Amino acid sequence: MPCEKIMLIRHAERPSPDKTIRGVGLSGEKDKESLTVRGWQRAGALVRYFAPLGDHFAHPALATPHVLYACKAGPQAPSLRPQHTLLPLADFLRGRNNAAFNRDFYEGEEKALVEAVLGAPGPAVIAWKHNTLPLIANLILGDTSAPQSWPFSRVDMVWVFDRLSGGWTMIQVPQLLLAGDSDELFA
Repeated sequence: MPCEKIMLIRHAERPSPDKTIRGVGLSGEKDKESLTVRGWQRAGALVRYFAPLGDHFAHPALATPHVLYACKAGPQAPSLRPQHTLLPLADFLRGRNNAAFNRDFYEGEEKALVEAVLGAPGPAVIAWKHNTLPLIANLILGDTSAPQSWPFSRVDMVWVFDRLSGGWTMIQVPQLLLAGDSDELFA
């Protein structure tokens, strides 16, 4: 059965350009391609956001994903942040519902990514880079009705797509997981 729900997020917090806030790798070492401490906090909080106890979701549009997609790191774009954002959730779900964690698509391969997601079983979550999130939304919806920019400073939003009668609908769901998260929707 093809995918009926797609949840699209931006990777969690990144290091600051002035290097006052650093990235931290899996082993605690300084790593400019990894999440910040706050980013790792968000990644951990996403576990119960997408897989809450008793299925009591923060918003009724959310669902526990059966497959997770994160932007693949490579020589041209070495960031591990999309993968790290979903890593705690992927580890948690692997032990519960054997969710697949797909890291096969590079930035620039959004069309192939969306084709794979549309054919995936069950709900899916995608963590990607902010500059191409609107493109992914356009490919899912088949039009440009989604916001055409994702604010650089925002890592606290979920775009939820539901398949209805052959087409797709989209809503925005603020995460509201950490202090300072905003409930302001994107225009």
